Amino acid sequence: MNRFTVSEAKWRESQQYLAGGVASSLRAAMRPLPLFVESAQGAIIRDADGNEYIDYLLAYGPLILGHAHPELTENIHGAMKRGYTYGLQHDGEIELAKRLTEMLPCVEKVAFSGSGTEAVMLALRLARAYTGRSKIIRFHGHYHGWSDSIFTSFPSPDMKSGQTGGGGDVQPGTAGQSDLSLQDIILLPWNDAEALERTLAERHREIAAVITEPVMCNSGCIVPLPGYLERMRELTEKCGIVLIFDEVITGFRLGLGGAHGRFGILPDLMTLGKAMAGGIALSAVAGRRDIMDLIASGKVSHLGTLNGNCVAMAAGLATIDILSRNDGALLRDMERIAVRLAEGLRRLMGKYGFRGVVNQIGPVFHMMFVDRDEVRTFQEFSERDSAMYSRFAEKMLYEGVMIRTNGLWYVSAAHGEDEAERTLAAADRALAALARE
Repeated sequence: MNRFTVSEAKWRESQQYLAGGVASSLRAAMRPLPLFVESAQGAIIRDADGNEYIDYLLAYGPLILGHAHPELTENIHGAMKRGYTYGLQHDGEIELAKRLTEMLPCVEKVAFSGSGTEAVMLALRLARAYTGRSKIIRFHGHYHGWSDSIFTSFPSPDMKSGQTGGGGDVQPGTAGQSDLSLQDIILLPWNDAEALERTLAERHREIAAVITEPVMCNSGCIVPLPGYLERMRELTEKCGIVLIFDEVITGFRLGLGGAHGRFGILPDLMTLGKAMAGGIALSAVAGRRDIMDLIASGKVSHLGTLNGNCVAMAAGLATIDILSRNDGALLRDMERIAVRLAEGLRRLMGKYGFRGVVNQIGPVFHMMFVDRDEVRTFQEFSERDSAMYSRFAEKMLYEGVMIRTNGLWYVSAAHGEDEAERTLAAADRALAALARE
């Protein structure tokens, strides 16, 4: 069984100097404690005590090629030798923006930023400037970053727990958030076309945008019901409302054309992040020329000291190039491994008498203990036994597999058949132990 003596000592030291002992609040949820890492390569991460884990956390999503991918590392190193960032324009910006317009069906122009949170902030600003309206529709269980204007309470074991009401009863996601910061947010249930249609019929003249994850990855990996996104597109277009797909997770993970390419639905704007640069900080807003040109005209300000920096552009170009080879063969391989893992976990849950669901699409899936045969809404997802899953995640850690405590798994290009086989063997032992309890 793994021991965490060095991590425990570092955790105590960290808490003396670093607020919360971690650099992101999510990390504090890890059990038995937040681990400190020594190194990582491919699908394997090594902690400060020398324990090795098959990693499905993948830095909360960005590491689509795995850790320290040699070609990506070489490209980043080459860019760094020419200068980290200039505060001036360079060819990398043009090249990456051009690649995005060529690969993503909805994209005519691009604006780069550093994080998913920043990209969402810009997309909402563009939508408001374009329409002259202020209200934003978002949905229960979706995550669009942690800025004050969009961060609502998000019931999850590794994020702030809270309750969100329907319609106008929108609760802040954190203490210190202004009571007025969410006054323009209309919160609706997702996968409910009638609720959306009713709200747009009543309030469309004040609504600037509808923002949605095309797949509800953060809360159950729930896919849209047949016709739902199509109806959303039809209604927003009819009402002159900007439709924003938040593809920070799904972009370059569900296909080279993103989730919107996979589903064949064109939003007006999309946000990108995480997988786009393989672990280097990079995000983007992209979409229709007439909306994006509000930046060019100066009507909408888009600022950021490190926007379009050399390292991020090189990482984005290298990651997309690697994923694009052989018509996206790596993505198909990742999806195959994810299917094997999802099917194996379902079988093992049944073997030990656990009721549960594993929702999978592409190389991402969500595992949950819940007394249902399927989970298709946020309300159903909220019925899961999150404490049970947290215990399972801790047991998996002792078995040499690192997974997020909220149930979301990412598969990278570094995960193969051997890692899948070892992971399912570990899950067999962990579920057997959980059943004995």
